[in-house]
Amino acid sequence: MTRPRLILPIILFSLALYGISAFGNGEKHVNVIEINGVINPVAAKFITEAVDQSEEDGAECLIIQMDTPGGLMDSMRTIVKKLLSARVPVVVYVSPAGARAASAGVFITLAAHIAAMAPSTNIGAAHPVTLGSQQKENKAMMEKVVNDAVAQIKGIAKERGRNVKWAEKAVRESVSITEGEALKLKVIDLVASDLDSLLAKIDGRKVKIDSKKKVLVTKGTTVNKRQMGWRYRFLDIISNPTIAYIMLMLGIYGIFFELSNPGAILPGVIGAIFLILAFFALQMLPINYAGLALILLGIILFIAEVKIISYGMLSVGGAVCMLLGSIMLAENLPEYMRISKGVIIPAVMVSAGFFLFAVTMAIRARRQKPTTGVEGLIGEVGISESVIFPEGTVSIHGELWTALCDERIEKGERIKVVGVDNLKLKVIKV
Repeated sequence: MTRPRLILPIILFSLALYGISAFGNGEKHVNVIEINGVINPVAAKFITEAVDQSEEDGAECLIIQMDTPGGLMDSMRTIVKKLLSARVPVVVYVSPAGARAASAGVFITLAAHIAAMAPSTNIGAAHPVTLGSQQKENKAMMEKVVNDAVAQIKGIAKERGRNVKWAEKAVRESVSITEGEALKLKVIDLVASDLDSLLAKIDGRKVKIDSKKKVLVTKGTTVNKRQMGWRYRFLDIISNPTIAYIMLMLGIYGIFFELSNPGAILPGVIGAIFLILAFFALQMLPINYAGLALILLGIILFIAEVKIISYGMLSVGGAVCMLLGSIMLAENLPEYMRISKGVIIPAVMVSAGFFLFAVTMAIRARRQKPTTGVEGLIGEVGISESVIFPEGTVSIHGELWTALCDERIEKGERIKVVGVDNLKLKVIKV
């Protein structure tokens, strides 16, 4: 009877000893994440959470393996602030071969405690490109943005002990350099061929964390790689301006079909889902709301064309509004993030073509002669079943009708209906 009672305390005591032993050994590990693509709110959230997790689990350091053409300034600033205040060493590693750290990627690389690059990579071209194409009108504003970016990157470079003059040139002159030149100019700290080589080279390095020196121990440590979860991957996909634009169009079409055919349900449900996702994606991006308003105005003009016959004028106006709005929608974004013209032009043409087709069919239906009811009898030919003068009986489609005529029509003669008056047909002799 006593043996079962002793089993539980023994197990608990063993687990406690194991936990104390594991804690005492302090198994060191390194966390690694990958950023491949545009720096957007999703990437900023992913990096921020990775830094927080590394601080909580006591990682020796966090390695951000990065390949980016740049991205949004607001997202970049969020990442930079997190890296500068991180309580865990952060290593930005521009990798693999052929990768780059351009635009926003330059700021993030310089903000790391240790900056590294793989062979055949490059860094630079950090000039802000967020004001669209109207450079003359926005010259003063552009100068303010550039000066602000220069001040920020100089502060980052000075804080991390890197080349301040080159950092300023990267913003003002969009200069770009290879990994060898970056190492020579003290833009980065080292060049490593792969992750194992990087871990070996940063082993024993000293970094400053909260005004204290920390010596990295990374050689032979456990590497924990963290991938983007499905939630982050999904948000990253829909935050692409082109994808958001397609969802916006599909959502508008779905709602239009539901309103045109009440009770269909499926188009309305799908349209609502696409619209919600599109607006969620667009609110994460610095879009031009004038462009969005023009797109919606274009759709309204298309719908109005179906209700009001303007012989194509409203459709032409709608197509122009959609085209201009689609181009303006993402003009505040860098060139590589703007909506593809290969998507804009087909979307506008399909929309205009569809509504023009609907208008054409509506005009034809209005002009078409009625085929049912009393109005459908006008123009029909029949036979008089009696003498008509001024009233008699005629046969139309096998039906007998009372007919009126100002001239005498004999029985058996062909007649033609020219009008209807109180269910009496007005006829003439054929």
